[in-house]
Amino acid sequence: MPGRLLGLYALATLEREGTVYGYSLAERVSERTDGAWRPGAGAVYPALQSLVRRGAARASKQGVRRVYTITPHGRAILRRIRAQMAGPGPGAPDLSLLWAEIAGAPDPGAHMLRRLHRQLEMLDAMLARQPDAVAGARPLRSAAFDELSAALQRLETKPLAGRRVRRTARGDRRS
Repeated sequence: MPGRLLGLYALATLEREGTVYGYSLAERVSERTDGAWRPGAGAVYPALQSLVRRGAARASKQGVRRVYTITPHGRAILRRIRAQMAGPGPGAPDLSLLWAEIAGAPDPGAHMLRRLHRQLEMLDAMLARQPDAVAGARPLRSAAFDELSAALQRLETKPLAGRRVRRTARGDRRS
């Protein structure tokens, strides 16, 4: 998780919970990533200090701990980000393929399928922790996950990179 994303996650946590300290932020990230990543002090504290320098958070002492709280400027940053994340609206270009190229994906379509698969895995993990988090998601997730897993399995056994695939009038694929 890059430092900037860690800082933004810290801001969202500050907004939601009021205060946070470095260790608790690392614990929350570890929980959210199902233990896949637990940032150390060398990532957490520079991210929090950057928020303070930018005026997005305020630091204070609480016993032996340094705790952080969000400022009005930090709330404004989150509002701007959330407005951008809400979507550019109808007719705006989808930049996913450009990002796939920037990431160096040799087969952008396969790259996007893998990203979709990962999103479904994350949804599955979230639903395992909070079954009612998304109404009606369980059956939809199950069908989509099974179909996507099968498609990814086919991709890994027969990579399409470098081959041109066309569909016939009936929808069959031909090289």
